Amino acid sequence: MSDGVIEKSFCTTREAASLLGVSVGTVQLWVESGLLQAWKTNGGHRRVMRDSIDRLVRKSPSMQSQSGPAGLPIRRFSVMVVEDDNSLLRLYQANISRWPMQPELNCFESAVMALLAMGNRCPDLLIADLNMPGMDGFHMLRELRKSFEADKTAIVVVTGLEPDEIARRGGLPADVQVMPKPVAYDQLLALATRLARQRHALNPLLAA
Repeated sequence: MSDGVIEKSFCTTREAASLLGVSVGTVQLWVESGLLQAWKTNGGHRRVMRDSIDRLVRKSPSMQSQSGPAGLPIRRFSVMVVEDDNSLLRLYQANISRWPMQPELNCFESAVMALLAMGNRCPDLLIADLNMPGMDGFHMLRELRKSFEADKTAIVVVTGLEPDEIARRGGLPADVQVMPKPVAYDQLLALATRLARQRHALNPLLAA
């Protein structure tokens, strides 16, 4: 306590967004995903626990130095891979790094860390596994599709699960493309090339 002012133990979603350097929509996504702890008032307004915000900042230190973009830089086509098998993750990195459009590539072994990264910027293409410890791919994708900020992200699931098993576990959002394992890198490259051209046609500031 300083000068008679008591620091609140909770924040509104807008205050949380300002502290974390992300949008209100991203804060809501993180609350729904369990990355932030919150409750609703009797009037239906969400309140976010301040200590959960502090824990999130400590988990992702880059949030402490975020700043808005200066000017309008050209950005590369971006790809994110979420896969808990480290050997397969390295194969993704080796293959995608050779793609002609030289995409910006981010790889994560955890759905939680992927959602944290997507609070800063959603990728143009997300490639994800379904069977992962902790938060699995089913949960991650359902929460992600609730976020209007991720509505431009194309999603591909690469999985060894059979279609009936996917359906039994609740299915996937309708716009998610499913590819079987082993990974068909040529198909992923064809999809990424098509998406990169579409993105560049819609936004010349995106490097093809």
